[in-house]
Amino acid sequence: MANKLLKEYTFFASQSKNIRTLLVTNLLYAMILPIIEIFVGAYIMRNTNNASFVAAYQLSMYIGIVITSILNGVLLKYFKSSKIYAFGILLSAIILMGMMFMKMPAADINGSLAWMEILALCACGLVLGASTGFFWTNRYLLTLNATNDENRNYFFGIESFFFSFWNIIIPITVGAFLGAVAHWNIFGNILSVNNGYQIITGVTLVIAICACIVLSRGKFENPKQKKFFYVRFHSLWNKLLGLAGLKGMVQGFLVTAPAILVMMLVGNEAELGLIQGIAGGITAILVYILGRVAKPKHRMIIFATGLLVFFVGTLFNGILFSTIGVIIFILCKVFFQPLHDLAYYPVMMRTIDVVSNIEKRNEYAYILSHEIGLFIGRAVGMLLFILLAYYVSEIFALKYALIIVGGVQLLSIPLAKHIVKQCNLVK
Repeated sequence: MANKLLKEYTFFASQSKNIRTLLVTNLLYAMILPIIEIFVGAYIMRNTNNASFVAAYQLSMYIGIVITSILNGVLLKYFKSSKIYAFGILLSAIILMGMMFMKMPAADINGSLAWMEILALCACGLVLGASTGFFWTNRYLLTLNATNDENRNYFFGIESFFFSFWNIIIPITVGAFLGAVAHWNIFGNILSVNNGYQIITGVTLVIAICACIVLSRGKFENPKQKKFFYVRFHSLWNKLLGLAGLKGMVQGFLVTAPAILVMMLVGNEAELGLIQGIAGGITAILVYILGRVAKPKHRMIIFATGLLVFFVGTLFNGILFSTIGVIIFILCKVFFQPLHDLAYYPVMMRTIDVVSNIEKRNEYAYILSHEIGLFIGRAVGMLLFILLAYYVSEIFALKYALIIVGGVQLLSIPLAKHIVKQCNLVK
């Protein structure tokens, strides 16, 4: 066992300094992501008891990502991508802390909604989206330039392993802490679950600072500055944008649905953390092995497997709509996400390599348009949920919106296969 671990570390050490720097930075940021993706939604659900507020917050967050993606293109003329990347990491931790100290929207004694508080919640979502937008867009750019098609399976396999590993440890730890913190007596003050959230976000700020310190050790160069906003693209990139839209449709539900369903049908944050942790354990080793041994030719098998598993999970949730159904859905969701990302991101970056060479454009132009494609899909998914919840019922939306987006998502399989085939025709 020790020899195998040493061999894996030696292989990791053989990678370029920038690859190692990005992986360690992402290892640290992966500790924060479960807080953003799982527990913020649970926090809003706990304090508002309204799933539509969670969806509105999430939609605001996605709008913030798009705004930031455009702003980032301008900032790259003046700042290094790695500096903006670090700023996004720090800003996300600071906004998380701010959210935990603000008052959540609720109905007053006359039953009217506190609209100013709802707007404040959406504003927090907008700014948190802006911070994560700085993170994701610069992560794509730095990774694109630090890797090539042959080592991207390894890069995203390791990264997915980190995310899966922390999806075991962080949800269980945070869930247990939130379950235990209520009624603690600290210097005569009785703590609540909300106080527990505040403590956790303080820890995330420390982790964010550590991630920025690690990132500062890399030697990253910005791409040559050219025009980065285009409306028309090569047909191959338009197909990739369609794939991004399909990915975006389901992305919003990966964040909001587990928190809403668990808080509604299972229990509280402790159960949410335990379920996420168990599911993460199933996938952590799998994605590491796949990233280590899988070749570019295996991507479509991994891609299709993940999508089919997710669709099966939505069927169980919709048909059973019970504790068992929620648990099965979350198990499928956590299994699907790293498999999907492991295959999707190398395909996306390979397509950028091909199309940017054909059109002679700045790589960031494609990263920006990709974020817009993701946003359109996310907005469609979130609006579908909000409209079904408003015009039919919240229960109906939770049952069937997931099945709809899971079914539509299956169209990604033939589309991705076609994109890969077209990329391989380019020498």
